[in-house]
Amino acid sequence: MIVPSVSVIVPTVNEANNLPHVLPRIPAWVEEVILVDGSSDDNTVAVARQLRPDIVVVEQPRLGKGAALAAGFAAARGDILITLDADGSADPREMASFVGALLAGADFVKGSRFLQGGETSDMEWYRRLGNWGLVHLVRLRFGGRYSDLCYGYNAFWRDVLPYLGVEIAPGFEIETQMSIRALQTKLAIVELPSREHARIHGVSNLRTLPDGWRVLKTIVRLGFTSGGKAVAVIRKRPI
Repeated sequence: MIVPSVSVIVPTVNEANNLPHVLPRIPAWVEEVILVDGSSDDNTVAVARQLRPDIVVVEQPRLGKGAALAAGFAAARGDILITLDADGSADPREMASFVGALLAGADFVKGSRFLQGGETSDMEWYRRLGNWGLVHLVRLRFGGRYSDLCYGYNAFWRDVLPYLGVEIAPGFEIETQMSIRALQTKLAIVELPSREHARIHGVSNLRTLPDGWRVLKTIVRLGFTSGGKAVAVIRKRPI
């Protein structure tokens, strides 16, 4: 069996203090780590290169998390792509379970803070309530059984990237866009429990009301699209 290569994409904006808690914990079997930097004015890039000399640094072309991920995906060479936040909230050791689910037949794997075994220490009650409402709206309109919608810890095979429409979701709505597009194109989706810890240093760039509104608009917009042709091809994967 040929072992697939794995690329991890890490978007950053002023995360120099957090990277020592993130990059060294990425498993040794990950072949490529791509840091997409959004014009940090601290020494984020220098710290990243010191911690991991082989890291690939990409300059983010425009503002927004979606734009950062799109740039990272374009630069990645791996068969499997994993998105990881740089604030220390997600545990890189969970990647093994994500990759295992992909090797077992999944196309798209979502981390969930709300499945049994998952949890979050970084979400206020009103954000929990908003997530609950958005999840149920997606279930009603698109089907599926998502328990989490806006979490940034996901993994998928590179060959499904064209179906996810990443390039048209510039901000924090990117996770919602990818999740809905995966449903619309009938990808094999697996949710796995994930534990989200509080950000270690700094303040999140997420703005609850404006970004929640962008997520809602994304759901409404995609609700009026067919989502394109369902995936029905036999893929040539290195497994």
